[in-house]
Amino acid sequence: MENMIINHWAVLASAIFNLVLGAIWYSPALFYNGWKKANNLTDEDIKKSNLIKTYGISFLLAYLMSYNLAFFLGDANTDWQWGLTAGFLTGFGWAAAIFTAIALFEQKSWKYIFINGGYITIYFTVIGFILGIWR
Repeated sequence: MENMIINHWAVLASAIFNLVLGAIWYSPALFYNGWKKANNLTDEDIKKSNLIKTYGISFLLAYLMSYNLAFFLGDANTDWQWGLTAGFLTGFGWAAAIFTAIALFEQKSWKYIFINGGYITIYFTVIGFILGIWR
């Protein structure tokens, strides 16, 4: 553990990236309408949500996930290539896989699974890259 390297600024940047990616991914330019339809939501339903609560808790969870991955990538020999690979494996191989299993039992559509699973995979891949390169 003495060779553990955690760049706390990189962790913070990774958590902020979660909100930035979400804003782009779930925007009307990309998957907003498909996501909304897959969840049987209307614009009115979304307007009723408590944005401070939603974004606040989402940021705290992103911060937790970013630190968690930073600890896994904390070895002094970690570089951007290993960070990118580990991030992808975390996103696709763990997070999106369990998300898909749960969504199948909830009888969600493949559209729902691909939109959200894609977001999960991209998010972890990029933060793995950030944590790997920003040592």
